[in-house]
Amino acid sequence: MLLLFLISLFAAFIFSLGGVGAAIVLIPIMVSMGIPVNIAKPVGLFYNTISLSGATYSNIKNKRLDVRLGIPIIVSSFFFAVIGAYISKFIPAKVILILFIIFLIFSSFIFFISKKGKDRYREDVPYLALGGVGALAGLLSGLLGIGGGGIISPLMLMLGFNPKKITTVTAFAVPFSSFSGFLTYWAMGSVNWKLMLIVSLGGLIGASIGTNLMHERFHPQTVKKVLAVILLILAVKLMFKV
Repeated sequence: MLLLFLISLFAAFIFSLGGVGAAIVLIPIMVSMGIPVNIAKPVGLFYNTISLSGATYSNIKNKRLDVRLGIPIIVSSFFFAVIGAYISKFIPAKVILILFIIFLIFSSFIFFISKKGKDRYREDVPYLALGGVGALAGLLSGLLGIGGGGIISPLMLMLGFNPKKITTVTAFAVPFSSFSGFLTYWAMGSVNWKLMLIVSLGGLIGASIGTNLMHERFHPQTVKKVLAVILLILAVKLMFKV
């Protein structure tokens, strides 16, 4: 339990630098330690919920979050995560994983080559486009038992938003899709509450530290590189799963 607490703290710290949930690495770690996957998945999704909620609290407290950008993503991702979790029982995940890996690698490449300057980042709120981003993120979150940050971040960059703003919106949106996916898995199975409490506490502490460090120390171009590296880590991890 102590080892899992420390692993969850470190993973949340690293992934929160990009506003992304660390469930995608925490779930296979728990499985490798002998925890059944049907227990690890809901724990991972709840872990995302708690850790990124802590990051979001920090962003709201320090007035970094543009709530208008997050609302359409949250609404669509919440409902599509339920759909994804339900249909995961009927659809083989291998093809979905392969397509997601390709998308992550492509997105990472986009983050590395994008040179958009600070004065050119958009400030409007394209509700329909953001709703589409949330729908895709929620569907993948439910299907794979992970947070949808890996798809929200690159799509928002393609829409032209500031990388620092992207991390706050992603951290704001992912807990909702993760929590709805968690509820669905909980309804279909069981939850180890002691394990979930310990893992989530580590995630809360790690994500809060990582979020504050990212906003106080990093330039937007640095944030883009952090996001790119995180997406590559996600892609490599999923390759092993395939």
